[in-house]
Amino acid sequence: MKLASLTASSRDGQLIVVSTDLRRAVLAGSAAPTLRAALDDWLVCQPELQRLSDALNADRAAGAFDFDPAQCGAPLPRTHQFVDASAFLNHGRIMTEAYQLANKPDTVVPVLIQRQGDDFRGPLDDYAFPTEDDQCDFEGEIGAILDDVPQGTATADALSHIKLFTLFNDVSMRGHLFREMSLGFGFIQAKPATAFAAVAVTPDELGDAWANARVNLDLHVQRNGKAVGHPNGREMSFGFDQLIAHFAYNRNLRAGTIIGTGTFSNADYATVGSACLAEQRAIERIRTGESTTPWIGFGERLRFEMFDAHGASIFGAIDHRFVPVNKEVSG
Repeated sequence: MKLASLTASSRDGQLIVVSTDLRRAVLAGSAAPTLRAALDDWLVCQPELQRLSDALNADRAAGAFDFDPAQCGAPLPRTHQFVDASAFLNHGRIMTEAYQLANKPDTVVPVLIQRQGDDFRGPLDDYAFPTEDDQCDFEGEIGAILDDVPQGTATADALSHIKLFTLFNDVSMRGHLFREMSLGFGFIQAKPATAFAAVAVTPDELGDAWANARVNLDLHVQRNGKAVGHPNGREMSFGFDQLIAHFAYNRNLRAGTIIGTGTFSNADYATVGSACLAEQRAIERIRTGESTTPWIGFGERLRFEMFDAHGASIFGAIDHRFVPVNKEVSG
C-alpha cells in the first residue's frame, strides 16, 4: 500500500491512496482523513485503506484520479517526534579519517539525534535558506514511520511497529555543524527542515528488499542532473530493529514517530559514490589533502529516488531547487 497527502486542505494534508505504479490515486475519505489520524488508529484504518489500495490497483476504485506529486507535501506533513540516526558507521569512519576527529564512531550504541517535526517540505517544493555561507549539504535517507511503541520494546519485537517507510533529504548546513557539536547539545541551525518524497509505503511494497531489518536497495542521488552516488541500504551497521529498541529503552514512542537511518554510506564508495557532500568532500581530502566539491549554491537542483527490482520508482522522486529565502516557488 502507498499513501500520500494532498496539501491544499490543511496543515496535516488530506490522505490519499496511491497506486503501486504511482499513476493513479483516490481519496482515503472515511477510512482516514489524514495520515496522522490513520496512524493513531492503524488497526481500524489499515484494512479499509488496504481495500481502497486493492481496488485502485485493480482499476476499479470509484473517484480515482491521476496522481500528481506536485500537489503533495510530505506524506506526514508534520509530526510530534522525528529522530535521526547515524546508522552507517562507514560514514563516521570516513569523516574521522578525513578530519582526524577525536571521537570515533561508537560501534556498540547507535547515535540518535532529536530533530524537528513541525515543518516538513514536500518533494517538489523549492528549498529556501538564508545564505550560501551556511554551506548547504544534503543527506539521502530512509525513514520508518511507527505506530505506538511501548517502553522497553525488545529488538525482536521492534519491526512489528514499522507501519510505513519514507524517503527523505536531510538538509544540513555544515557551516554551523561543528560549532553546534562543540556545545554538547543537539543541532539547531545545522539541521533545518527536512524534505520528503510524496509517497510513504508499507513494508510489503519493498518485497524481498526489506530484509535483515534493512532496506536493501540503492538510493540514487543526482545534483543538477549528474549522478552523485547510489549507495545501498544493506550496509546499515544498526538495523531498524536495533534503532527502535534503543530509542524505546526508557520511553514510549507514540504513533507517527519517524526514525531515520542517517545518510546512506557504503564501503565501496569509489564505485557507488556518496549520498551527501560532506562525505564526498572528506573522501577528496583523504585522497588529495583538499576538498574541492562545492557546497550547494542557489539555483541548484537535487534529485533523490529509489527503485525496485523491476526499475519502478517506489516513493516517487524528491526533485527540488535551492533558493534564497523569500524566493521559493513550489513545483
